[in-house]
Amino acid sequence: MRRCVPPIVLVSAGVIAILALSAHASAQPLTTPLPGGLRPALEDDAQTPREAPRPPPRRPDAQPAGTLPSLDGTDNGVPRYGNPPGFGAGSTGFVSTNIRRLTPDKRPVRRAKPKLGSAPTGTVGTPLSLSPPGTSTNLSTTTSSAAPATPTADSSATAAPGTPASTGAAAPPRNPLLRIPDGTGTPGGVAGTLNTTNLPPATAQLLRKRTAADDDPFAPVGLRLGTFTVLPALEMTGGFDSNPSRLPGGQSSLFTVISPEVVAKSDWERHEVTATLRGSYTAYDQTPELDRPTVDGKIAGRFDVTRDTSLLADGTLVVGTDNPGSPNLQANLTRFPIFTTLGADFGITQRFNRLEVTIKGLTERTEYQDSHFTDGTTQDNKDRDFDRFGGSLRTSYEVMPGVKPFVEVTADTRVHDLQVDQFGFERDSTGWTAKAGSSFQLTGFLTGEFGAGWIQRRYQDPNLPDVSGFLFDGSLIYTLSALSKIKLTASTVAAESTVPGTSGELTHNAGVEFDHEFRRWLIGSLQFNYGYDDYVGSPRKDDRYSVSAALTYKLNRWAQAKLELREEWLRSSTPVGVNYDATVFVLGMKFTP
Repeated sequence: MRRCVPPIVLVSAGVIAILALSAHASAQPLTTPLPGGLRPALEDDAQTPREAPRPPPRRPDAQPAGTLPSLDGTDNGVPRYGNPPGFGAGSTGFVSTNIRRLTPDKRPVRRAKPKLGSAPTGTVGTPLSLSPPGTSTNLSTTTSSAAPATPTADSSATAAPGTPASTGAAAPPRNPLLRIPDGTGTPGGVAGTLNTTNLPPATAQLLRKRTAADDDPFAPVGLRLGTFTVLPALEMTGGFDSNPSRLPGGQSSLFTVISPEVVAKSDWERHEVTATLRGSYTAYDQTPELDRPTVDGKIAGRFDVTRDTSLLADGTLVVGTDNPGSPNLQANLTRFPIFTTLGADFGITQRFNRLEVTIKGLTERTEYQDSHFTDGTTQDNKDRDFDRFGGSLRTSYEVMPGVKPFVEVTADTRVHDLQVDQFGFERDSTGWTAKAGSSFQLTGFLTGEFGAGWIQRRYQDPNLPDVSGFLFDGSLIYTLSALSKIKLTASTVAAESTVPGTSGELTHNAGVEFDHEFRRWLIGSLQFNYGYDDYVGSPRKDDRYSVSAALTYKLNRWAQAKLELREEWLRSSTPVGVNYDATVFVLGMKFTP
């Protein structure tokens, strides 16, 4: 049944409306009639001009007037309802719109640029702090207990006209975060992150230098002696050699090798001095007549006269013996005769922008000990002693940073103490070499030098033919990755010979070595070497081969262990009494205090 509103309610509502309208009209001031006899309306005021109506508030997504609606549905004036796409997803949730989400800890912080004349806002005395990997620590605390200073009227006042404005604070680096390595040397090994925003520029730069990761975390530190860095080392090796004499059917023996070395390098702003001295002594248990020492020393100095002119000086010391199995050795020796070579060269380098010219002069002296035989007799080797004089000219041009092609020419003469040797041949000779190549200093990719050319030596005795042939010389290191590299070596030498009718020995050596770091402290190596010996004036030609595998275990910066297995063999054009095979096993330790 439909309910009806009582009449008394309707009457009461009408009375209330009439009373309210009357009260509003009585509150309006009396006005004069408007032109035309029209009476003002209730909301009109004839004494004050009527205000223009205010426009409705503009929506944030509304377009300016006159803008055509877009068809992509983004800002076409159509009201949008609901939440935007991706709203409500967590910090690790899935967003189907593929929109990059800024989490609170990764939102970009806008820093106010310092105004000219204002003091820098950096905090002095801020302590360093570390944070776990993946987070950064903002150094906002100070070690001082004083309250922060408040700006005053003087500090905010504008500088007087004519007063030079003070320079603003230095611009911060692009990346204020500094990673602190964990010391393991592995890629990405970070112990924490440091924010250098509030640090002085000098302190931040020093920290970046000190926290740079080492190329080799197991490299020896060395000793500091004045302005020189000294790297001493001692290697002790033991092993087994199936044929130490390098002759067919040679007797096997255990052996021990002691190898000390020291390297010193100056740390000067200008000039440079580098000294290297390496030695070894090999002792065999079953074949003591094969015991022999070796010494290889070199000192190189550079004196910078000007920026483009340098004086060069080098000194060399070599102590050794002929290689086992060499035809230059006499039979029935109690021990190998030891030779000593002492030399020096002096030169000057002049640079003309990218062009560099180097001129050197050299002098060298080689002497041999007497030969001692098993029957008690002795024979001198003065016919093998000689002096060497020569010089070299090298010109290089840097076509690009790290690549410098060169052309080098060398000439020398050898004068023996005795004009005729024990077999009646005059061994004095003159020779020259010419080669062209390039040096490479492409860090992380290719470093070293390689050249090719021609070598020739002419002897004073007409019965001795000239020694000539192609020349290959150099050493290159090619970096495959951060853990693997390949080393290529090549050398050509025209050595002296004592064999009757043989002018000299033209030797070519080439090798390739592959190194891989399974770990920073565990390195594996594979090496292959090939040598070709041409005894000019004799039908003998030798091919030498060597294959080895080694494993180096670095305990720390001061000690490392090495294990090596090597196979060697020789094949000659005169196989009778020459061909040999040898197997060598080596186990040793190297100490670098």
